[in-house]
Amino acid sequence: MEDDIERRKCEHLEHALNPAVERPGPGTGFDDIHLIHDALPELILDDVDLTVNLLGRTLSAPVLITGMSGGTAQASALNRDLAHAAQSRGIAFGVGSQRVMVERPELSDMFAVRDVAPDVPLFANIGAQELARLGADPIVRLVSSIAADAVFVHLNPAQELAQRGGARSFAGCLEGIRILADTLGPRVWVKETGCGMSRHVARRLIEAGVSGLDVAGVGGTSWPRVESLRATGPLRGVGLAVSGWGIPTAVSLLAVADLGVPVVASGGIRSGLDAAKAIALGATLVGVARPMLVAHRTGGREAVLEAVDALIDTLRAVLLLTGSRTVGELRQRPRAITGDLKAWTEAARSEG
Repeated sequence: MEDDIERRKCEHLEHALNPAVERPGPGTGFDDIHLIHDALPELILDDVDLTVNLLGRTLSAPVLITGMSGGTAQASALNRDLAHAAQSRGIAFGVGSQRVMVERPELSDMFAVRDVAPDVPLFANIGAQELARLGADPIVRLVSSIAADAVFVHLNPAQELAQRGGARSFAGCLEGIRILADTLGPRVWVKETGCGMSRHVARRLIEAGVSGLDVAGVGGTSWPRVESLRATGPLRGVGLAVSGWGIPTAVSLLAVADLGVPVVASGGIRSGLDAAKAIALGATLVGVARPMLVAHRTGGREAVLEAVDALIDTLRAVLLLTGSRTVGELRQRPRAITGDLKAWTEAARSEG
């Protein structure tokens, strides 16, 4: 089992670099969001303020490098380089799934990044199925072991169903989340992994004590598609069939943004313009994963810094072009919603 976990994690990283795993479904929905141009903004670019507060820390920009790796030597180096970039640019960082730390405690150092990212919000990460199976206490120790500010409990049933040896029971996950929230309080957040989150699910999670959500919608990396590249036989067909399954990121965001908890918009955020649209719809932060992985493979730590800078610089420019000095003002600016997103939104908002 130990070798299988490490091999699977290595394969995940390699296949995630394949362009075929990107946007196989209906897209994020951000193309149907139109921010209104202000030709007379009366602002100085350097005065545009992107800072936000999160988990008792101040971020220079509302950006999170989301968890995507863990459990291999390759992932350890990647984690440290990404965490270094987050510290350098004053943005948040999350490690990948820490399940391997339960199976192989000697690999804990692969997730130890606090020494290179002492000042930014750091998220631990565990699957809902592992939480249901193990109970809260081991997960609390995982969070403590990397000095994380909070933990993302990730939901990934579509990926698991397409994965060789993946979970087939998803019972008990909500109760496990409830117990963990009773133990860790506001440090428990929940994220999807590329299939989106409905208003009904978000409300159930908040009622269970969850303090933040990452909607992680359709439009970015498809983990069922990643699994289809690893699989043979019927499972390959399952992965292909559900590779575009789920709710687009913009739809999920519109469905949950008014529920009173911080919301991360991830799933297909590929530019500062995407980020600005997500924030305009109510996101607290935007999450990026695959672009950072691709940048790192291309040019290591420096390429990651360049990718982060490009996203933040474009986000700052879009704020100015909408006449917004802060991210809070951007949320108040007019916008138009057209096309399929308009119909999606009406259905999503009427649910639960």
